[in-house]
Amino acid sequence: MSVNSIPRSWKSPKRAFFLSPPEIVAPNLLGSILGHQTPTALLAGRIVEVEAYLGPHITTTPDPAAHSFRGPTPRNAVMFGPPAHAYVYFIYGMHYCVNVTCEPEGMAGCILIRALEPILGRDQMAANRNLPATTSDFNLTSGPGRLCQALAITRPQHNGLDLLAPESPLRLFQDDFSQAPHEVTPRIGIRHAADLPLRFSLAGHPCVSRSPARPSGSTPKNEF
Repeated sequence: MSVNSIPRSWKSPKRAFFLSPPEIVAPNLLGSILGHQTPTALLAGRIVEVEAYLGPHITTTPDPAAHSFRGPTPRNAVMFGPPAHAYVYFIYGMHYCVNVTCEPEGMAGCILIRALEPILGRDQMAANRNLPATTSDFNLTSGPGRLCQALAITRPQHNGLDLLAPESPLRLFQDDFSQAPHEVTPRIGIRHAADLPLRFSLAGHPCVSRSPARPSGSTPKNEF
């Protein structure tokens, strides 16, 4: 990522920030910036919604919704690696989702980025989503699949990248954003461990995704 394209107030977080368990890192990640330097533009958004997924070493609160629950596989190997790396997966045959690894290597804590507020490269984000430039921020980057499409994030190109490395095209930043009040709710769009309060979002932010109303007992659907 070209240093000249990064605003002076943006700094990379310290690696130690990501050594804590995901339920600790996740709410503190709110307000940070995810940036992707593409060949034509720097695309960036402020993180306004995340979900924490617990590693399999947590036996007191098992998390079968986590991809790491049954141990390392070729698909989830990044989760068991060092912290602050991108774990990108493909879902429903059409959506990419980007996660941030946390905890020491081998412990597989992870944080799904669920929604962003666009702050740089908005017109290109709209083009990436095949939407008019006048579309709402909610339509652009609310939902994990939407934000990956808007920022042109894919598994082949970005899975396993170090999100703190200066040479990485996909990076995390912090600026002078003041931490706003956040809400804690159960995660959405999952069948297992759906009652755990591991979804964190900036209170009242218009880009936070919404779980559509559904009849009791039906399969939950995510807003991608």
